[in-house]
Amino acid sequence: MLDAVKLAMRPPIKTNAYDGEIRDLIEAAKADLSAVGILGDESKPLIRQAIKTYCRLNFGDPEDPERLRKSYAEQKAQLMTNSGHTDWGDGNGPQ
Repeated sequence: MLDAVKLAMRPPIKTNAYDGEIRDLIEAAKADLSAVGILGDESKPLIRQAIKTYCRLNFGDPEDPERLRKSYAEQKAQLMTNSGHTDWGDGNGPQ
């Protein structure tokens, strides 16, 4: 996931100098998703994309923070409506 996030940054990050900070952002993204019942399964493309968007939004000083904020909110909302990405079991919301 770390390499995928570094590549998704604009411009892409080619150094290891920020790896610790980026790892922390990846974990923060998973925690944010988990807080609303979304499983942090990095093998699922939609989860991976949401994590990358979260990291782009929260790393450094992005050029387009409002667009990234809206994009992440939309991605999270879509994941919340798909029981295949949540821990809700019956699809009736967080437990």
